[in-house]
Amino acid sequence: MPLAPTAALLDSARSRGVGVAAFNVITLEHAEGILAGAERVGEQVILQVSENSVAFHGGVAPLAAALKVLAAEAAVPVGLHLDHVETAALWEAAAATGFSSVMVDAGALPYDRNVDITADATRRLHAQGLAVEAELGYVGGKDTHVASAHAPGVRTDPQQAAEFVAATRVDALAVAVGSSHAMTDRTAQLDLDLIAALRDALPIPLVLHGSSGVPDDTLRAAVGAGIVKVNIGTALNVAYTGAVRAALSDGVDPRKPLAAARDAVADVVSHLIELVAAA
Repeated sequence: MPLAPTAALLDSARSRGVGVAAFNVITLEHAEGILAGAERVGEQVILQVSENSVAFHGGVAPLAAALKVLAAEAAVPVGLHLDHVETAALWEAAAATGFSSVMVDAGALPYDRNVDITADATRRLHAQGLAVEAELGYVGGKDTHVASAHAPGVRTDPQQAAEFVAATRVDALAVAVGSSHAMTDRTAQLDLDLIAALRDALPIPLVLHGSSGVPDDTLRAAVGAGIVKVNIGTALNVAYTGAVRAALSDGVDPRKPLAAARDAVADVVSHLIELVAAA
């Protein structure tokens, strides 16, 4: 199946009042497991690669090439997204390497600087046919200067968000509503009323980062309140590394533990896709 533009997947989900899951890819086995899980439940999915993963592989082109082939062979619509990109050279390389959307990550900067950088990047990326995601507010767990996802002043303000979207013309907005990156337990408490207020204030899809730490019922409720793109990374890594540990033995063939990791990823993916796609 041909690659699907990320924006089209988000628009489709938003129009139906459901969510679309976006999973972080680090290794090839991540991507294979994600697509296996998506095909199992017959739902669209987004493969996303962060700037950290690009650095791990020493460049974006090899991993992007593999993802394009896997996505083209998938039986469900698949979008490719570059996530948490702070480097202009990387977001400028997105179109050439097959991605249809980029998260321009200037959310840790002062508001005016975030607007300037995001607006300029959006103009450039729109000219190449790419959609842009940005962030307003501070999601916990990533920015070390933010003590907590529940600290005063870190949540996304609906009025300021509307002004930000109008000034930057971004296509999706990651919002701070109580989630945190890199959580290995599922205890995050989301402000559902704030999500609904942001949904009503903005003409574009809302994105939830740090979704791995959100319990099933809360995640379902968040999509019902207005979240469209649901970013998931750590939950896959917990399953992946746990399966590798359990499968390791005295043998030297890495395929057994990596196959177990791929299967574990597929199980998590199918569960979470069904959860957000049915919300």
